[in-house]
Order: sequence, then C-alpha cells, then structure tokens
Amino acid sequence: MGEWLFWAEAAQHELLLFCGIWFLVGAADDLAIDVLWLTRRAWFACRGTKLAQHLHQLEPPRDPGLIAIFIPMWDEGAVAAQMLARCSERWAGANYLLLVGCYPNDFATLAAVDAAGRSNPRIVGVVNARPGPTTKADCLNSLWKELLRRERIAGETAKAVVLHDAEDLVHPDEIALYDILIERFDLVQLPVRAIAVPGSPLVSGHYCDEFVEAHDKVLVVRSWLGAGLPAAGVGCAFSRSMLETIAMREGGDPFCAESLTEDYELGLKVRALGGRQTIAHIRGRDGSLICTRSCFPDNFRASARQKARWLTGIALAGWDRLGWSAHPSELWMRVRDRRAIFAAYLLLAAYVAGLLTLALLLTRLIVPNQPSIGVSDQLLVLTGITFSALLWRLLVRSIMVARVYGLRAALWCGPRLLMGNLIAIVAATKALQNYISYCFGGVLRWDKTTHHFPPDPQDVR
Repeated sequence: MGEWLFWAEAAQHELLLFCGIWFLVGAADDLAIDVLWLTRRAWFACRGTKLAQHLHQLEPPRDPGLIAIFIPMWDEGAVAAQMLARCSERWAGANYLLLVGCYPNDFATLAAVDAAGRSNPRIVGVVNARPGPTTKADCLNSLWKELLRRERIAGETAKAVVLHDAEDLVHPDEIALYDILIERFDLVQLPVRAIAVPGSPLVSGHYCDEFVEAHDKVLVVRSWLGAGLPAAGVGCAFSRSMLETIAMREGGDPFCAESLTEDYELGLKVRALGGRQTIAHIRGRDGSLICTRSCFPDNFRASARQKARWLTGIALAGWDRLGWSAHPSELWMRVRDRRAIFAAYLLLAAYVAGLLTLALLLTRLIVPNQPSIGVSDQLLVLTGITFSALLWRLLVRSIMVARVYGLRAALWCGPRLLMGNLIAIVAATKALQNYISYCFGGVLRWDKTTHHFPPDPQDVR
C-alpha cells in the first residue's frame, strides 16, 4: 500500500504542477482580454460615446444597393421551408436576392426551396453540379458563380454578400444595417445569439454562454486591436469588391472548397488584404439587438461532431493553410485560436488529477497513518491562484450571460462550463483523427448536424 501511495502521490504532484503552470498561462491570456475589454468600455464612457447605437442614429446609405444572401443547404428539408418563409416575412420590402445552394440528391430540400421560390421571386434555388454532400465552401462557390451570372444578365452588381445557415432566425433590420455599414467596412459581423433547445439546458445551452462571451467581448477586443476578425459564417456580410478580390487571388472562387471553416479563413484573408472589419452591436427599430439567433446541437454526440469540425478547420488545418503573422495582435489571436486542442487535453489532465486527489483522500481516510510525500506550499499557492482564476472566469461569464438571458440562465453557467469542457475533450480527439486522416489522403466532407429551427424568442435582449 505504501509503495502504491508513493507513486500515486508522485503522479498527482506532477499532474497538478503541469496543469497549474499551463492554467496560469491561460488565465493570464484570458485576463488580458478582460482588461482590454474593460479598458475599451471605460475609454468610450470617458468620451461619452454609447457602445450600443440604434439603427436610426446611423447615416443612411449613400448608394443603396442589392444585398445578396447565400444560404448553403444539405439535408435541410426539415427546416428549409420555415427558414425561408421567415426571411420572406421579415425582409418584406428590402432589396435583396436570396440564393439557396442545394444538391441534386437532396430531394426534400429541393422541394422546400422550389416552393419558397414560387411564393417569393427573390428566393432562388441553385443546384450544385455534384451530388452532396461536398463541402460547405464548395456549395458557397456555386452560389457565387450563380450571382456573377445573374449580375451579367441584369446589369446590376450586388453591394454585399451575406452568409446565413438554414437554422438562422434573421432580424428584420439586418438588410438595412448591412446596406449602411458595408460602405465603411469590408466585413460586417452581427452578434450570434444561441437559443437553447427545450429539454437540453446543458448541451444546447452551453452555446448561449460561449457565444455571448465570444461575440460581446473577445471579438470586440479582437476588432479593436486590429487583428483579423473571423467570420462566424452566419450573420456576416462581405463587400462585393472584397470577395471579388479574394476570388481573383484564389483562382476564381472566394471560398476555399478544401476548408472546413471557410468563414473563419475568409475573415482573416479580408484583414490580410487591408480590409476594414467590425462586429456591429446595433439595435433595430423595435429596440432589439440586430443579431442572428440560432439553435445549436442538443445532444452530446452531435455537439462534439460539430466542434470537432471547427477545431479541425481552425486549430489544425488553419495552421497549415494560413500560417502565422508578424503583427503582434494577429499573432496573439492566432495562438488563442490554435491552443484549443492543447487546452482540451490540459482539461483532461486536470480532471484526472482531480480524481486522483479524491482517490488519495479517500484512501487516507480508510487507511490512515501511511507515509506521504505531501503537497508543497508552492504547489498549493499555484493551485489556489488557478482556482481563483477559474472563479473569476465563471463570474465574468455569468455577468455577461445575465445581461443577455437573465439571472436564471446565469445560474447554469457553472454546470454548462463543465459540459462544454467535456465536449471539448471529445471534440479534440475527433478533430485529431480527422486531421490525421486528411493528412493521409482523406476527403473532407460536410459533416453537418441536424438542425432545429428556433421559435421567435422574446427573452433575448
């Protein structure tokens, strides 16, 4: 027993030390984002500038134009009709062209898009030349080609290209907002507000917490520092001229068909080409935030699959495809993007250390008076600091979630943080498997999840 305890305590010590050091590095990284975010808010407050503007406060567009919306769809027969009907209802009177990418072997989606097009001529189905699924980027490229064809026929060039997904609940004023802001920016990203699927407060709900913190703080800081703003793939508008520039540099297609996260890459390419970017927190005519609301996966397996795709594209393939940057803030943000795989396994090591510590405590209670190497005072201090950093992280997230979803939702932040960590660990493993397969000749495909079309929520501010 004594020898077993010695080796168990030695393993516990090394794990705690390893996790403590790297958690301290991560905590300093996150704290820097918090400090910059608070500094920015204080700066605007001292200047008397309101951070949340209203649409009516903005100057009208100098040259109003056509806004093209791209919606790639594969196996979306269950939600396509609802989503397109909501777009028609909410964008009545707006100057837009909605191009929906479909596949010849996806009959349910084709039927839904065809029906929507008959009731609204602004909705046009575009059938991909190849059967699905290919990649989302490949589907988007087919929409780009169709837009170019229609521009040549009509003699009218679109002003901006907007990306949406089949599960998005769009805002009535977003077309008007894009028409204004795209004259000043090459990429306009709207905040994404996740909607928890009923019956899934932990898995589906943890997206609510993550997107609030990412889009109300991290991306705001990122934009403020002048680093590349990764597009979310939904609720984002690109200037038509910038997309054409990227397409010319990429051999004709603006979206890289080999990428699983073409939206993320496109945002960084816009910045690399000198384009201006912003994440716009603007309120509409009814006082609500102009944002995109979406439901995300409501079960563990589907969520892990989705996040594995994100990790594969951003943390692994993105490293190969985009490389690094000499710009300090851009380099910092790319490190943050690509640390996710390591962070997931760091969490796994921390959970193993926690379970080992619990097992040792129980053993000491059952078999007292055994020799022990103990835990050094320095390690206890390090553990205390990192635990305090965890509490700070949870406090910041809870405050931000409470501002958007209310106090009751904020009380779920702790359990959701744990659920998000477990999903991240599984997703990191699957992402590594995907990437290794890709490196050895595997084919990237659209590994999408089943979507839920959300109701029109009244509880999101």
